[in-house]
Formats: sequence, structure tokens, C-alpha cells
Amino acid sequence: MENWSAHVTVASIIERNGRFLLVEEHTPAGLRLNQPAGHLEPGETLEQAAIRETREETGFDFVPQALTGVYMTHFPHPEGQKDAGPGTTYLRFTYIGSAAEPQETRALDPDIVRTVWMSADELRACTERHRTPLVMRCIDDCLAGQQFPLDFVHTHSVGPVRSSQSGT
Repeated sequence: MENWSAHVTVASIIERNGRFLLVEEHTPAGLRLNQPAGHLEPGETLEQAAIRETREETGFDFVPQALTGVYMTHFPHPEGQKDAGPGTTYLRFTYIGSAAEPQETRALDPDIVRTVWMSADELRACTERHRTPLVMRCIDDCLAGQQFPLDFVHTHSVGPVRSSQSGT
């Protein structure tokens, strides 16, 4: 039996005046739009991962206020890689929150080309540029008012958990 596991990721939704903060990033499929997002790292809580990824990709200090949703998506391997296994499954925890203006001295992750503010209509008009279909789904759920309290996800730790104040 094959050893399988899903990739746990986080994403952050920051909205101001009807516009959402996105990143334009280099991907294997070319330049794509996404929420600030990335993988959960060892020792982090999901909230800490969302704070860290938002800071690394945008320079903004993100303050999660609610969980918008938990999403699962599966990407099969490309045609030429059938022997590489069943593909990749992602389990994404998306948070909505606020952020102060970014500190200009912070360097962004190397794959990030720029940050951009877009309305939901602007995003709907360019779905072919989205990194994943979850980009629009998360925005739509946010606009529909879907929110769960932060304590909806309980973190039980048997060892030390990173402090969100650590800057990582």
C-alpha cells in the first residue's frame, strides 16, 4: 500500500473597500493569482502559518479574525507523469482578517512578482489566471458571510508550539 498524505495549506483573505489582497506569483503553469497562501510548517498552528505566509508573500502583518472555510482539492499528475502516483491533494484552511500597511523593508518570497488589490468582479473576469479554483470559491464564501470562530479549529499540542510573535 502506498504511503499517502494530503498537503495542509493556509490562505488569508484581506478585504478593503470591496477589494481583496492577492499575490501574482510564478508557478509551473506561469504567472497566477492567489490569496497569500502556503504550507503549514512543523510546530505551527494553522493561524500562525496564515500569519507567516501572509507576511512572507505580501509584507502585511495579518491578524486572523475568523475561519472562512476548509477546502479540499485534488490535482492529478500531468499525463507524462502517471507513474508518479495518484496526484496531489491539498487541504486548505482559509482565514479572513485584517492587516496594517506592509513594512517596505520586508523582502517578499522569490516567487512573488507583486501584490495586487482586485474586486470580486475583476477576479471573476480572469479565472484562467487563478492558481486554483479555490481562489474564487474562498472569496465567494467570504462575501456570503461564511465565518467560523477561530476556536472552531482546536490545536492540541503535546510539545511546544511556535509563538506567532517569533517572526517566522
